[in-house]
Amino acid sequence: MTSAPGRSAMRMPWAVGRTSRRILRGALPGISLALVMLGIAWLNQRAISYFGLNLMLSLGVPVALATIAQMFVITVNDLDLSIGNFVSFVGCVTATWLRDIPLLGVTVLLAGIALYALMGAVIYLRNVPSIVVTLGMLFVWQGLAILLLPKPGGKAPDWLRGLMTLHTPYVPFPIIAAIIIAVVVHIGLMRTSYGAILRGSGGNPNAIARAGWSLLKTKITMYALAGFFGVLSGLALIGLTTSADANIGKGYTLLSIAGVILGGGEFIGGRVSPIGAVIGALTLTLAGSLLNFMRISPDWQVGAEGAILIIVLAARALINRVEVRAS
Repeated sequence: MTSAPGRSAMRMPWAVGRTSRRILRGALPGISLALVMLGIAWLNQRAISYFGLNLMLSLGVPVALATIAQMFVITVNDLDLSIGNFVSFVGCVTATWLRDIPLLGVTVLLAGIALYALMGAVIYLRNVPSIVVTLGMLFVWQGLAILLLPKPGGKAPDWLRGLMTLHTPYVPFPIIAAIIIAVVVHIGLMRTSYGAILRGSGGNPNAIARAGWSLLKTKITMYALAGFFGVLSGLALIGLTTSADANIGKGYTLLSIAGVILGGGEFIGGRVSPIGAVIGALTLTLAGSLLNFMRISPDWQVGAEGAILIIVLAARALINRVEVRAS
């Protein structure tokens, strides 16, 4: 009778410690964003203002959308190497056909989403590694973008430019857009029953199949969602830049992968965080501004982004190791 309270007393500190470590691990994306913002504030206090944040985070919206697109693919244990070139293709369509022949532009963009869904079906049915298929599609999207727009040009539709340059009261539009993206995707993927099935198709596909759900349909759904958010990313990017280029979104592939991982996602299916992914995308976007304030060449931006990613991953690994030892 007297041993029960003793056991409970011994278990409680371990349980509390485990909860604290889990909270800390989940807070790492927010901590990294806060540290970058503190660095910017220390170097230039005027940058942390309505105008400054609006300017620095404007390109964070298309990056966040591309990161969400990559997150859907990573959720099912795959990797999309073509998302950056797809964003470029969408940008070229937006600045030409969508502006001049809207019906044709919309049809082509919908066809792009359908091709993404087809990629998911091919990867599942033929059991081909996603890296191989998406690498092949990288050249397809790039070739189509060059054929459509051989040299930089085109013009963003007026309605799209007006939307992306919207001035909202009190809070800059990029922050509002990022919050909406994070909340909508979080609710859809993390708080609905079908979202649990989609995540489970990557985390435990055998259990999902035994429950009677089609893994083919879940794969197609996730790739279609990736294509949809890739289209949104391209639209947002052209709305900001007002013109297009066949290589305008080329760097988004690595940025999207880094954003997902920085935001708490893992290459083990189902372990992703939409809110963390958006925070990771914003952190990487602000890292470029931090380097500019430090008067460091833009050529070092990729290295700085990699350093931030390595530091966060090292901290996450350290927390996991402590948790394993404690258990």
